[in-house]
Amino acid sequence: MHRRSFLARAGLVPLCAGSALAFQAERSRMKITSVRLVRTRPRRPLPAYKPAPGTWSTQGVEVANPMSIYPKYKAQRSLFFPDPGPFGGFTVEIATDKGVKGYGSGGTGGGQVIESHLRKLLVGEDPFDIEKLWDIMWRSTMHYGRKGVAINAISGADLALWDLIGNALGMPVYRLLGGATKDRIPAYCTGNDIEQHLQFGYTKLKLAIPHGPADGREGMKKNTELVRRARELLGPDGEIMLDCWMAWTERYTLEMAELVAPYRVYWMEECLQPHDYAGFGRLHAQIRSTRIVTGEHEYTRYGFRQLLEHHAAAIWQPDIHWCGGLTELRRIGALAAAYDIPVIPHGGGARDAVHFIMATVNSPWAELFMPAPGGPPEVYKRYEEDNLITRGPEGIYTQPLEKPGFGWDFEVVD
Repeated sequence: MHRRSFLARAGLVPLCAGSALAFQAERSRMKITSVRLVRTRPRRPLPAYKPAPGTWSTQGVEVANPMSIYPKYKAQRSLFFPDPGPFGGFTVEIATDKGVKGYGSGGTGGGQVIESHLRKLLVGEDPFDIEKLWDIMWRSTMHYGRKGVAINAISGADLALWDLIGNALGMPVYRLLGGATKDRIPAYCTGNDIEQHLQFGYTKLKLAIPHGPADGREGMKKNTELVRRARELLGPDGEIMLDCWMAWTERYTLEMAELVAPYRVYWMEECLQPHDYAGFGRLHAQIRSTRIVTGEHEYTRYGFRQLLEHHAAAIWQPDIHWCGGLTELRRIGALAAAYDIPVIPHGGGARDAVHFIMATVNSPWAELFMPAPGGPPEVYKRYEEDNLITRGPEGIYTQPLEKPGFGWDFEVVD
């Protein structure tokens, strides 16, 4: 069926060119009929392979974390993460009486909130009333939510609504937001398989710092050696960032900033625990050799207002699946723009978050992760295809798909 005839049958009015969010002025004449958690699988699954032994991407290596002070849990995150199962991340499907569906993913534990609470608030509503629906979900969970699991749930539901609207209008989500603000998006790669990332063409590398205060001076030396090696391999012109994953203290951060200063580090990320706004503010004020950034584990515009009030970060890093979804990420981005703060979302190269980056002037880069080394060529060819990888002066670039909604390429497993 052609898009125009579908819209006519569904009672939808096409989005006017140049009118961001103009669809919200129209009634879709659709009603949400079901909200359910689903399992998905790729339409084109990749071949299984055994990664090269000892590579960072196997996730079997040590990364500094808040639990590093306890030897029992220090070796890797999986030792203290929730067990696989219904309490993990989730995908939600929202369907309508016109047959249009949307899919969104949210963070740990949010699926149970969807099933037990948010479902009844969404069924019967017009999916185009996305601002109202976000507010309903927010107000109704406020007495037990505001951060964490409840916002993870709202994030997934909100993303499913955006996907649904894009599918209904036959438009990619970034065009619903106002269109492209850049031709393509410079990307950086996270992980410590440095040689693989450089060979692929990345010129921006984020290193997962392996050690924190629990490892003493020896750990500091090893951290510094990792940064030194990355700079030596990368050369003088590329960018190096450090992911410290809530593992450090103020004093440790100050000393590490001094040790890595000769290697021109672009930023040091999430050095402290996320609630320590005052500590981040002090680091931001004192450290001049690099940028202090954070926000991966922050929730909603109210949390980012705390970062703003404490002058806590040079760059904000909300995660679209945890911060409140695309509706709330837009608000966070607007708040940041008013103070000339860049927003570089955590995991921003994901196929939903990349739409926000494309449509947002003050969101300059996307974060990507490469498949582990050691696989067949098909794995890395598909990585390029799925992420629309191109190459240019800044190394690797990505961009959103031009398909309706977020452009998901999976099938639901019933």
